[in-house]
Amino acid sequence: MKLRRGALRAALGLALLPLLLRPASAVEPISLGLAIAGAAASALTGFISYPRLYCYFRECCLQRHDRRAAAALQENLDKRLFGQHLVNKVVVKAVKGFLNNSNTKKPLALSLHGWTGTGKNFVSKIVAESIYKRGLQSKYVHQFVATLHFPHAHSINLYKDQLQSWIRGNVSICPRSLFIFDEMDKMHAGLIDSIKPFLDYYELLDGVSYRQAIFIFLSNAGAEKITEVALDFWRNGKTREDIQLTDMQNALSVSVFNNKNSGFWHSTLIDRNLIDYFVPFLPLEYKHVKMCVRVEIESRGYAVDEDILTRIADEMTYFPKEERIYSDKGCKTVDAKLDYYYDF
Repeated sequence: MKLRRGALRAALGLALLPLLLRPASAVEPISLGLAIAGAAASALTGFISYPRLYCYFRECCLQRHDRRAAAALQENLDKRLFGQHLVNKVVVKAVKGFLNNSNTKKPLALSLHGWTGTGKNFVSKIVAESIYKRGLQSKYVHQFVATLHFPHAHSINLYKDQLQSWIRGNVSICPRSLFIFDEMDKMHAGLIDSIKPFLDYYELLDGVSYRQAIFIFLSNAGAEKITEVALDFWRNGKTREDIQLTDMQNALSVSVFNNKNSGFWHSTLIDRNLIDYFVPFLPLEYKHVKMCVRVEIESRGYAVDEDILTRIADEMTYFPKEERIYSDKGCKTVDAKLDYYYDF
């Protein structure tokens, strides 16, 4: 029989009372931990069967309520992501809709594209933190880096088998597994197609449903096309906020599909429309770099020195050469420059 909340507190209190009354010096950390565990186990029959309490102490699959996860995602993107109105809008809507849909037809697949330093890894980190308290450290979040995990072209068949086994095994344990594939522009062509069955519209594959899983792909491929559209808007006197997803989604997917240096080159994932959204990360402007510097200084607990903030932003290099509108490294080197100016 499950204990009610009041009875549960009472049982824990009675079990721990003798320990709390003992002198602090008489209880060593390891002994205390074992004693608490033993007392709680003996006092609370069926402790493990109380899911919410169990998940308070141990990480669980589907740990956060879907609505809480969506709210946390929105809040974090609003506060910590700069200059990416399309990303904010698309990622929040896509993830929120997916988490709140009890009858999804396929896994969620997002492909994030843009120059280095524009926030792709940062957004995937925020998505992970929104769903699981431990974020990227969660045992239900799995990261793959092309140059690290799939370095050799001659081993591509082995990688395909390993990747399928890894995904199948982890989704069997936790349906809401999150898979992040970084450096897709450096992945060997054809490798990513091995996961096509897991992203397709199947109810079950060998008894396993993949419909609650989330796949996020990160790539620099397509960045030129994104910059081209952004520059066209700027030269026509429009703001970056005027850019809509429809202005570049199709062009971006075609650009990535035909890029021979991309892991998505002629990929069946694109050809079969299994990527739900191609999310463009716009190149960051001078004002966005200053925002990144400010937030980083504040996060380290220091007062913001406006002079240093401006000097750091001024030292960044910008492109195109004539207009100098966009930072060629986004906010990627902000940390290193702060270390130079501040005695942290």
